Amino acid sequence: MTRTQYFTATSIDGFIADPDNSLDWLLALRQSEEGEQEYPAFIAEVGAIAMGSTTYQWVLDHEELLEEPGTWPYEQPTWVFTSRDLPAVPGADIRFVSGDVAPVHAQMVEAAAGKNVWLVGGGELVGQFADVGLLDEIILGVGSVFLGGGAPLLPRRLPPPRLRLISATPDGEDFVTLRYAVGPPASG
Repeated sequence: MTRTQYFTATSIDGFIADPDNSLDWLLALRQSEEGEQEYPAFIAEVGAIAMGSTTYQWVLDHEELLEEPGTWPYEQPTWVFTSRDLPAVPGADIRFVSGDVAPVHAQMVEAAAGKNVWLVGGGELVGQFADVGLLDEIILGVGSVFLGGGAPLLPRRLPPPRLRLISATPDGEDFVTLRYAVGPPASG
């Protein structure tokens, strides 16, 4: 069964990027060998990807795909939610969309063909999926750092009983991985 998952790293104080939209803080942290194997196992079960325009721009810049076109880092079809024109990566299966996430989610589930849908980020986009009950799991690599500001992990309230802790696993000296099941929004 296809699950829609938010798999990301966060600071202890709940930011996925610093105020300059940088991930340098994350790249400086140490992860255990087991933790380093978590991503390859995770991505092998992903059949479709969604990301916001800021995340997409970060990938373009980080991988230098506009200066020196290379390989898009994902094999899976990727939906980029945006309200602005963005450059495409030649040869990559990238679909630029806007508006309501529900009909696009249905397309992503179909394309995933039984595998999972990964909501890469950002937090506002993930919040839109959560708002309409299309978020099944949150997997957080919590890094041992406080950023004091930046891009929020999830700028929404998900009050009890929507979240249920599945596991908390230490990962080296600098991380703990938290897994939460996400229930439907309250009706009413």
